[in-house]
Amino acid sequence: MTLVRHGQATAFEKITDRLSPLGETQSTKLAQYWIRNQVTFDEVYTGSLVRQKRTEELVAEEYDAAGAHWPAAQVLPELNEYEADRVIRYLAPALATRDEEFRRLLEASRGDSPDRNRRFQRMFEAVMSRWVAGALAAPEVEPWTAFRERVRCGLRRIVSRGSGRRVAAFTSGGFIGVAVQIALGAPDPSGLEVNWRVRNSSLTEFLFSGERLSLDSFNTTPHLDDPALRSFR
Repeated sequence: MTLVRHGQATAFEKITDRLSPLGETQSTKLAQYWIRNQVTFDEVYTGSLVRQKRTEELVAEEYDAAGAHWPAAQVLPELNEYEADRVIRYLAPALATRDEEFRRLLEASRGDSPDRNRRFQRMFEAVMSRWVAGALAAPEVEPWTAFRERVRCGLRRIVSRGSGRRVAAFTSGGFIGVAVQIALGAPDPSGLEVNWRVRNSSLTEFLFSGERLSLDSFNTTPHLDDPALRSFR
């Protein structure tokens, strides 16, 4: 099973759930790499988010243009990312009211500047770590435990159909981080830490048989030979 993180999205724009021009290029490069190496899959899955579906669509278009077989994608909502926008909208302001240091991080994360991504990441890691620990909650936000179980359910739905199949699933960094955590039997914070390192359009591979899930490779980008094409957000 190959988990593919979607191509770069438009994180700081009004509409965040779509691919950037770089994200579209990353997706096309992935397809071309697979085609050159005669990579085929028996089944393809994608989450229901626009950025996930578009990444798969671009790969499918390249396979079609090359006359190569690409299975029709099955939409699996369990592959969707955690609700980062809701974490920021509902949990970050609540934390800012009781944590002065975080309030400063939140204020610093706003506005446009050359280091905006770095400042946003510092704020985001701070609020997300508390969400994972269960220290922050709101009715509007899916709890970490529910997200973790959603990932587990998604993996189970894919692997339960038996071994001996090659499967591609287009998803997001959070799902991939938790999948690695589950495969390694690691504690919850490790799933979040892994998530921060997952590159856009990267490949993370697992072997599966029955209920057993084994990590085979993590976060590879053999299709992005130009460093300028690599991104995390």
